[in-house]
Amino acid sequence: MTEKLVLAYSGGLDTSVILHWLKEKGYDVIAFTADLGQKEDFGAIREKAKAAGASKVFVEDVRTEFVTDYIFPAIRANAMYEGRYLLGTSLARPLTAKKQIEIALREGATAVAHGATGKGNDQVRFELAYHILAPGIKIIAPWKDEQFLKTFQGRSDAIDYAQKHGIPVKAKKDEPWSTDPNLMHISYEAGELEDPARTPRPHMFELTVSPHDAPDTETKIEVTFEHGNPVRVENLDDGTVKTDPLELFIYLNDVGGKNAIGREDMVENRFVGIKSRGVYETPAGTILHKAHRDLEGITMDREVMRLRDSLIPEFAKLVYNGMWFSPEMDVMRVMFDKTQEHVSGKVKLALYKGNVTIHGRESHESLYDAAQSSMDVAGGYNPLDAKGFIRVNAIRLVNHALRKQKKRQGQ
Repeated sequence: MTEKLVLAYSGGLDTSVILHWLKEKGYDVIAFTADLGQKEDFGAIREKAKAAGASKVFVEDVRTEFVTDYIFPAIRANAMYEGRYLLGTSLARPLTAKKQIEIALREGATAVAHGATGKGNDQVRFELAYHILAPGIKIIAPWKDEQFLKTFQGRSDAIDYAQKHGIPVKAKKDEPWSTDPNLMHISYEAGELEDPARTPRPHMFELTVSPHDAPDTETKIEVTFEHGNPVRVENLDDGTVKTDPLELFIYLNDVGGKNAIGREDMVENRFVGIKSRGVYETPAGTILHKAHRDLEGITMDREVMRLRDSLIPEFAKLVYNGMWFSPEMDVMRVMFDKTQEHVSGKVKLALYKGNVTIHGRESHESLYDAAQSSMDVAGGYNPLDAKGFIRVNAIRLVNHALRKQKKRQGQ
């Protein structure tokens, strides 16, 4: 009996070649494509998968789940890898793997496969998810298969193979970079971008205009949050309102992109130990990150924020390293969500030529007391209490200074 296998299929050169290669190996290949918001002709992807040898093709619209169950938790956590990367690809992979496993179990498949390379992070993200979601399932990673590597030593070999077997692909042998789009972002890497000193070509960017081409006037918006989740966006200039999570996010990508918001060019540390240059466009994610962080300023207790902030790098690392379904992530997400109980309110922002500027915030959960903060009103705060407070906190500092003084005197 032919062994069934579900392949995470993008419709690009690599996965199209992998699909046909797996079929030649004797597998009954089922292709799965996740609609994560990438602008693709999914009808054409179906036909391409069939032409490459797939017995079945599944295309699932997972955009809403991506926003509510993956992107929003990352926004609530203020998650940024190495302080800059908003984790667009890292958040998409566990959802793709989850849906792939669901199809495998439903179709009675005994194996799953992906087209991630042996040098990148995605191989780890896919395979760790497979292991925890379907322990014991057979995992096939062609880019770590010796026979596959001997056959395909470069991009030109894959293109020649596709042409030989009538696999329709648009790839060219001189592609200057690779892209990976989804709702959260578009990433650009490889090719000429592997030179970290090289400036990206202006026409490379797809989601955002250059700051030079952005409007000469601010776009003013207001974002409403409930328990750390964005629930409403209003354009204060034209009255546009979005409340559906998916529509809200798509709208912010559009308005952010028109105002040049969300470009990032960085060299990051991959989980496998290699440094990698990545260029990202994340308009909506950048806006929501800035707005959410600001609202926490008036709604979150100081010590809760301090503790949570100390764990943000760990949260981001877990996402980046493919540990979304790990037990430590389960614990951390519960804790992070607990910090969001009172993060509700509104933030006004101005978008202007790549900048996101806060114009004000308000919340019925606010800890801010205008009277206490005022330099003109006591507001229930007795300045005399500060004398003892400072004296107590100075004890260890005085002792430290006296010890230094004694050492100097003894010299």
